[in-house]
Amino acid sequence: MKIGEKLLKQLSKKYEPSKMVAATFGRYDVAFKTDDEGNPILLFIGQADEHGMIKGDHFSRRLVKDANGAVVKDHWDYKGKV
Repeated sequence: MKIGEKLLKQLSKKYEPSKMVAATFGRYDVAFKTDDEGNPILLFIGQADEHGMIKGDHFSRRLVKDANGAVVKDHWDYKGKV
């Protein structure tokens, strides 16, 4: 599974730092964890059960910055099924 352009646009926004954010995207339930700066770094997408646990796919973000804080590399890696 690939992350689409619309979802990438939503994931490029800043959110509350160091939190797990749950939302819906189209017909999918999504949950993502943010880093200390509010950037999403872990993504779970699929269908949530009655306890809020998502069964679907897991992605991890590689976000590399230089000494000045400018983003050098921004890439989402597929980590498998959850």
